[in-house]
Amino acid sequence: MNMQSRKLHNLVANKWAMAWLLLSVVIIALDLWTKNLATESLTLYRPVEVTSWLNMTLAHNYGAAFSFLSDAGGWQRWLFTILASIVTVVLIVWLLRLPKYDIRTGAALGLIIGGAIGNLVDRITLGYVVDFIDVYYQGWHWPAFNIADSAITCGVTLLLIDGFLDWRADKE
Repeated sequence: MNMQSRKLHNLVANKWAMAWLLLSVVIIALDLWTKNLATESLTLYRPVEVTSWLNMTLAHNYGAAFSFLSDAGGWQRWLFTILASIVTVVLIVWLLRLPKYDIRTGAALGLIIGGAIGNLVDRITLGYVVDFIDVYYQGWHWPAFNIADSAITCGVTLLLIDGFLDWRADKE
């Protein structure tokens, strides 16, 4: 087996990487299913109270996080599509090159990849991202979000915690 074939074999043989990619697929499926359910069950921008701090409110986000550039005229759709595609490819390559037992980073990347692709599918097919989870306290509402956004947030948080733990371990 030549050197390139061996490297490819090692990447594919990394069962942990495949497990984290499976996590991404689960996130994508759950995200798209809940967005479809929200689209079919809710009226755009009309909240349905679930608890005293949670509504289900269908919203269309034409921008990025917190509706950044949502009123930019349409070009932002393609900018965010290209950026999300590039970042997703980079994260997949990173995931495939991880050491077998780097579980925290693998889980984080799996969550981020799944969330990024979930929102990317919306952006490509609809031109906007479907959001529907509306958390609030008294009169203050957090921007509406979805399962993909939650997965990305959890993944980034795991990466930050992992980086902080590694930094502390290096200091000690």
